[in-house]
Amino acid sequence: MATKAADMLIARRADTRARADFATWKMLAKLNGFSALPAEAQSFLEGYRQLLARMTEADASEATIQLMYKSYYAEMGGSGTPPELPSRASEPVKDAGNVTAFRRPPPRPKPAASGPQTKPRLPVALIFACLAIVYVSIRLYWR
Repeated sequence: MATKAADMLIARRADTRARADFATWKMLAKLNGFSALPAEAQSFLEGYRQLLARMTEADASEATIQLMYKSYYAEMGGSGTPPELPSRASEPVKDAGNVTAFRRPPPRPKPAASGPQTKPRLPVALIFACLAIVYVSIRLYWR
């Protein structure tokens, strides 16, 4: 049976929402905010804790997310059973905290000041003197 494009769109949105909600709820529970979560969130997290006793954390998380995905898919108006989405390859995350180290870019090499292609620079005072002479000569010419 072919899945309609609209159902796939709903499935992707439901999966994204389930993953985001689960991560948020899990973090709030770690910060002692479990009682402030909605009843739906508390029931999903209780199920997660029961799964955690039987399997690894990654498997329990994925199973809970799949349950949430199926619930959200039906809530968002998906028809029939939710389509299987390709699993996301999770790359190992380095626990470096919330800090991203920014490095200053290496300095750009300055162009060489000698050689045949370098232009001779006029001093600022010489340019100012020339402009002053032009200004005075124009003023004298119009008198």
